[in-house]
Amino acid sequence: MANELSNPSFAGKVALVTGAASGIGRAVAERFAQAGAKVALADVDEPKVTRAVDSIRSAGGDAIALQLDVTSEADWTAGMDRLFREWGRLDISVNSAGIAFASPIPDTRLADWKRVLSTNLDGVFLGTRHAMTAMKDAGGGCIINIASAAGIKPVAGNAVYGTSKAAILFFTRVAALEGAPLKIRVNSISPGAVATPMWESTPFWPKGAAESGGMDEALKVLVRDHGFAEPEEIAAAVIYLASDAARHVTGADLPVDNGFAIT
Repeated sequence: MANELSNPSFAGKVALVTGAASGIGRAVAERFAQAGAKVALADVDEPKVTRAVDSIRSAGGDAIALQLDVTSEADWTAGMDRLFREWGRLDISVNSAGIAFASPIPDTRLADWKRVLSTNLDGVFLGTRHAMTAMKDAGGGCIINIASAAGIKPVAGNAVYGTSKAAILFFTRVAALEGAPLKIRVNSISPGAVATPMWESTPFWPKGAAESGGMDEALKVLVRDHGFAEPEEIAAAVIYLASDAARHVTGADLPVDNGFAIT
């Protein structure tokens, strides 16, 4: 029993992970594959997500790539059709795709607001809806939505991104209530600062990348000097919530933020 809790097996399970070309999504997909799951890696960046799939396959894992814009109903329908043609089921769905944005409210355009909420919130809605539809006739499943500590603690200049992530927390609880009779567990994770390529969109990134010698080294600096989490640490939390160790956990949010939201 102890080994099952500390090193769960997902053999025979099928997992779908969005935003899987890099960062948290890729780390999650790799962990599921290592634990024996068949994994569909979905991302709008087809070349990059294909390379992630190739890496998993070269390590002995079973994976497919789905080019999927999480804001597109048509992409979701096509992606789910492909997944079911390949494996005929869906047991675990992780909605990890998201984009960053920071700006004071007076400087924020409506277009910025809509773009961030479309990806970060509409994408989670569509992913959850399609997963619940797939799981409800198959005896249940598990859905995990990646929110953010920024959706718990207000920070000036972070209205758009924080609002999108706060809405995920509420949406997840409603989905958990609706999923309970169907044996579908729905939870969220709220990471703090994580060393992922999402930081490339921030003003400080070009200088940091130049000084450290490129993106990979800059990400290492964020972890070493600024206390950022590694994507693999968030993936470990996802693995827990998807495992039988969390079979009684639903409608919960798990902050992985080094206490940021309570300080």
